[in-house]
This record gives sequence, C-alpha cells and structure tokens, in this order.
Amino acid sequence: MSKLIHYIYIFLLACPIFFLSLINTSCTKDPVRQQVIIPPDTTPVPATYENGIFVVNEGNYNWGNASVTFLDNENNSVVQDIFMKSNSRGLGDVAESMKINGNLGYIVINNSNRIEVVSLKDFKSVKSISGLNSPRYIEIIDSTKAYVTNLKNNISIIDLSSNEVSGTISTSGWTENLIRFDKYIFVTSIGVFSKPSSLRKAQIFVIDTQSDAIVDSIETGKEPIGIVIDKKQKIWVLCSGGYDNYEANSLMRINSELRIVEKVFAFPNSEGVPSRLTINNSGDTLYFIKGGVMQVPVNSNELPSQPLIASDGRLLYGLAIDPNTGHIFVSDAKDYVQNGTAYEYNINGTLVRQFTAGRIPGSFCFTKKDAR
Repeated sequence: MSKLIHYIYIFLLACPIFFLSLINTSCTKDPVRQQVIIPPDTTPVPATYENGIFVVNEGNYNWGNASVTFLDNENNSVVQDIFMKSNSRGLGDVAESMKINGNLGYIVINNSNRIEVVSLKDFKSVKSISGLNSPRYIEIIDSTKAYVTNLKNNISIIDLSSNEVSGTISTSGWTENLIRFDKYIFVTSIGVFSKPSSLRKAQIFVIDTQSDAIVDSIETGKEPIGIVIDKKQKIWVLCSGGYDNYEANSLMRINSELRIVEKVFAFPNSEGVPSRLTINNSGDTLYFIKGGVMQVPVNSNELPSQPLIASDGRLLYGLAIDPNTGHIFVSDAKDYVQNGTAYEYNINGTLVRQFTAGRIPGSFCFTKKDAR
C-alpha cells in the first residue's frame, strides 16, 4: 500500500492528524462494524478524578465512540469510558486532546466541533463549548483566556469565565499544535487542507496574546506537526515532510527571541513517519515516535539511530511524558478496531506497567503534581 493511500485511510478513521503523514506504520482494511458483546464493567468508580492519568481515546471517525480511560493513582485501578459513566451519554466523535485548567478538564472533540468541560471531582460535564471549526488542541493563556487551533482557517479564543468562544484569529490555513513563550504563542500551521504539500505554506504563526494578533511568522519544513520549548527557551518543531512524501522528515530548532531557524536535522530515510513530539519536564530531552520511541538530548548534534523503546510489532501511536515522574507513556492503536493498550516506561526505557485503554488511544493528560 502506498504511503499516500495509507494516510488517506488514516484520515477516514479520524486519526489525530487526519491524513497528515503523522501516522507511524501499518496498513489495515477499513474497520468493519461488528456487534460486540461487552461484559458488564464492574470496576469501582473512583471517589475523585483529581489524582491520576487520563488516556484520551479518539474512537473511529463518524462512529461517535470516543472515550476517556482513567488510571487512578490512589489504588492503581483502571476505569474505562469515564465520561459515559459520569454523564450517561457518549463523549462524541473523535476525541483529539485534553488540557487541565484548575479543577476543570477541557476535552477537545474534533469531529463533534466542541469542547467538553468536565469537573475533575466527578467528571461530570459543566459545559459544552460549541462554535468551533474541527478543533485540534487547546492552550491556556491565562486565567481568563485560552486558544484553540482549528482545521478550518482560524484559531478560536475561549473566554474561560463563561467557557464560550469570544472571538477568532483568522489564519491562512490549518493550525495544529501550539506552545507558549513569554507573552507570545507559537502555533504550527500546515497550510490549506485541500491543497497538495507543494502548494501548502508551512509556517509557525507568532501571536501576541495581549492583542490576539499574528505579529510574525517563521517558515518551516512541510507539515509542522509538533512543537515544544526546551530549558534554554529554544523552540523545536517536528515536520513530517508532507502526506505525499514531498520532502524529507525534519526536526528544526528555532531561536524564540530572534524567530529564526538555527538548526535543521533531516531524517536520513522515510521509514516510519515521525510524530508526537514531546519533551521531559526538565526541558533537556526530546521524545517522538518514528517506528519506536526515539530520545534526543537537546544538545545532541545528530538524530538517534536506534529507538529507546522498540515498536516490537506494535502500532505506537500516542506519546507523552508524565511531568510528575518523568516516565514515558506510549499507546498501541493496534488495528484501530480493537481497544488499544497504554504502556508506562521509566526514563531508561524499562516497562513499568501496561493497561487496556479504549479504541485508538491518541493522547494522555496528567493531573498536577500536588494532587498525587
């Protein structure tokens, strides 16, 4: 199966970056809806969801089977589909990401065009934010405001006091990940969704959060899909090269003060498309998926040749670093039909534990350290 066909298939399943070349490996047939007899879930519901780890399970595109799995740190128990348990209704269609702000969780539901705001005490919905355009990721700006990236040519501004869309920032294309630096937000923009990679303008938008205006832009490699900031305030951007393999995958380092590209690491081959760029809590080591989980110190002069965590035949899909422990959490999406599996590794790449998640586990969200 060609790489382009593979990405189109992934888009139909609403994997997190649609038909971006973000997806790592594997070609499978379209999921077949089957009547599955699910035994009753007798797992006790936690007294609170304020101390644990959330696994955001995308579910399949147009199936409305997104869910959240909770790993309770108090007793090491795993509870599935906690939104359904707390609200007696489904979460929606394609759960993309989650962010915690105080005692509230913000779950971005891409194909449902909304954000579910839940209380961490009982995971009950306190508000559904509508008026979004295929939302992707959310970043809290301050106590009053958040930004949400969208597939369709704008960034939504959220009033956190009312949990409503209060405005938009117009963009020239699809916006994806975002990171804070000083009073600015750096946002990856892939370009116009409907155009081929050759015609997409890949860039980083620099937004002044005081005026909610784009004040600068930085050209990047094709499909800048991940962005993090390190301990020296250098910004790192992972570029897939394009869903149609337009150019080599690359990892770029940007001077956040001068807003210029300082360094570019080009991947030597196209096997395994890089995705899920993240960084440890001390800001000195990058992690991403490219077949396996790769580890790169920020002071390194070359890309790693071997993974820290091998794929071992798994479809590694979601990746995050627990800011409380530094442990590595990675998920296996399997065939996009079965429930996935989440794994926890220590900083040396040794498996600590594994547990079942929902269908297509794509991202993780961690409660604050003072709650553990």
